[in-house]
Amino acid sequence: MVETMTPATWWGCIGYGWTPEIGDPNIWGWLTVLSYLICCGLSLAAAGRLRGRGGRGLWCTISGLMLFLGINKQLDLQTALTDTGRCLAHLQEWYEGRQLIQMLFIGGLFVIISAIFALALANMRGKLRANLLAFLGLFVLLTFVMVRAVGFHHMDALISAQIASVSLNFVFENVGLLMIAANAVAILRATAPERRGQPA
Repeated sequence: MVETMTPATWWGCIGYGWTPEIGDPNIWGWLTVLSYLICCGLSLAAAGRLRGRGGRGLWCTISGLMLFLGINKQLDLQTALTDTGRCLAHLQEWYEGRQLIQMLFIGGLFVIISAIFALALANMRGKLRANLLAFLGLFVLLTFVMVRAVGFHHMDALISAQIASVSLNFVFENVGLLMIAANAVAILRATAPERRGQPA
């Protein structure tokens, strides 16, 4: 029997089985958090250098996103989202058909992310080349986050595999972060104030 969804039922499902705690209490998890914070700082610095120039809004947005994802890395908010969906699926008796809901969810996320990227690209005419690496890094990073949020078991198993004691989770996530950081550093170097020669 399908349970009637009351506010209390919804509230009971939010974060069902999830408690706020350190999600990755290991060296790789903390290194990734550090990478997010470094990206946040570099992006903010790049935005500061681009004051009055094109691209400043993009880097302010990236900086805020990096801060949020860094916090999320250890609070594991996507697990709360997955657990909430699982609880609702059981209560509404559509758990057996959850694959369709997952596909619709990931399809919706893909459309939203694609629309955001298209809008950003349209507003970056003439500045795309200088920010291309950051766009690619964001694509890699957001794809990784989206896959983790949906919670496909076979995809989780794939990205959780280890190579030489290093999980592919760490590799995928940090490749995207490295691309964003490298682009920010390139902007900082390109916009560095010229040093005047010292008098003889």
